[in-house]
Amino acid sequence: MEKLSGFRVPKASFILLPMSLVAIIFIVVHPNDLRLQCLVTASCQPRPQLSAAPKPALRLLLGVFTVPDAYARRSLVRHAYLLQRASLPADAAIDVRFVLCNLTKEEQRVLVAMEIMLYDDIIILDCAENVNDGKTYDYLSSLPRVLGGGRAYDYVVKTDDDTYYRLDRLAETLRRLPREDVYLGLRVPCWHKDEGSGFMSGMGYLLSWDLVEWIATSEVVRRKMKGPEDIMTGAWLNEAGRGRNRFDVNPRMYDYPEGPDSCFRHGFTPDTIAVHRLKDDLKWAKTLQYFNVTQGLRSSKLYHLH
Repeated sequence: MEKLSGFRVPKASFILLPMSLVAIIFIVVHPNDLRLQCLVTASCQPRPQLSAAPKPALRLLLGVFTVPDAYARRSLVRHAYLLQRASLPADAAIDVRFVLCNLTKEEQRVLVAMEIMLYDDIIILDCAENVNDGKTYDYLSSLPRVLGGGRAYDYVVKTDDDTYYRLDRLAETLRRLPREDVYLGLRVPCWHKDEGSGFMSGMGYLLSWDLVEWIATSEVVRRKMKGPEDIMTGAWLNEAGRGRNRFDVNPRMYDYPEGPDSCFRHGFTPDTIAVHRLKDDLKWAKTLQYFNVTQGLRSSKLYHLH
């Protein structure tokens, strides 16, 4: 007990009086809001609702077939695609993934793991590494399962690490196309135009997602999973009457201009979608140079390239 102007006042009064005043303020002034932070801060202002990210207008998976030991080639191809990011349409979601079969060496398990940690752009299939012994089937048939069901992408591409796709040109082309039963690429034979036969060159071909789902469950496909992969993919579709929306993008997909011109090989063109047979670094460099891939390089005193 303490004395106050001759009166003995309980210590508890000093605690109860301020608390009573605060309660009265809340009840009289803020009868519908008893949150203390509303009295002393602006935190009670209505918060804007966070809108969900808009769904991409185009979703594309570009699967680049390679082998575990091709570290240098993967690095080159990866950089070539990463430098295209700035030119991609804002409403297009394009994922580039390198497709391998099972790792078989101790160093692969470490070095490939490092790539995954840094870039998260590798798919490892449960198969022995091969070209025409079912790897393409394993890739396409596994996607609906490993991607969790549903329509993960609008289109899926199978291509190789000696092909360079210009992703903005591909996206621009796909905007005008249907999203079902689509089979697109450089048609082989390129001089024969029977729409119901032939196949798209293994340099790179595109399938709509419904065809990928069909491949994953089709007995027609499972019986013919081995053989020259581009020919077999065409055979699957031809036998089942699938891929009726076929788009031959010749002359916008072609082999590197080395040798006489033909219906599948000619000089570089500005509207190119893909260039194939880039078998060495010099061919890659000449291709990337034509398409001005390094034009955004800033000048610096730290380096000179001439």
